[in-house]
Amino acid sequence: MEWIVTLDQTILFWIQNHLVSSVLNPYMIFLSAIGNSGIIWIVLGIALLAVKKYRWLGVTVLLALVMSLVLGNGILKPLAARLRPCTVFPWMPLLISLPTDYSFPSGHTFASFAAAAAIFCRSRKLGATAFLLATGIGFSRLYLFVHYPSDVLAGVLLGTLSGVAAHRLSSHLSTVRSWHWQQVLPKSVIVVRKDEFNKQ
Repeated sequence: MEWIVTLDQTILFWIQNHLVSSVLNPYMIFLSAIGNSGIIWIVLGIALLAVKKYRWLGVTVLLALVMSLVLGNGILKPLAARLRPCTVFPWMPLLISLPTDYSFPSGHTFASFAAAAAIFCRSRKLGATAFLLATGIGFSRLYLFVHYPSDVLAGVLLGTLSGVAAHRLSSHLSTVRSWHWQQVLPKSVIVVRKDEFNKQ
């Protein structure tokens, strides 16, 4: 584990010493901001839901985001409890507000690659663009010194797996011909509702 920590720090400080510049700063801040809470992907998922042709793609994206939230923020972050580099090295200047949660895995990267993989599974062309944006968001977290490379790498791998899993789940649901609301609710509930309606 010590070699991972050393490698993480070496890469992170190399980025700070060789890539950070006043020219790139606003772009990195912007990329990080649109990835906050997965907002760009949530908006995209909802927009896709509104278009009949892409409705199941929207479902897939939102499913992938839920998976990333539960697994990443709900389970892995508290379990790993890894301090962020900006907390470990507080003398490094920050261009954004200090995040208050743990570092591993990168939530921005996890959500971004989950959504991108979900899109790619249904549309290679749109998915390639989504992966490009996801990569930019993930890199911005290193650039802004709020994540280690291994945090981002974990987000890439877990996010991609979550996106594929969401695609398989939504594909199964969309191809079940007899799928309708009566199969979602317990039969007892349906009977009660019908009885109540007949009494009115």
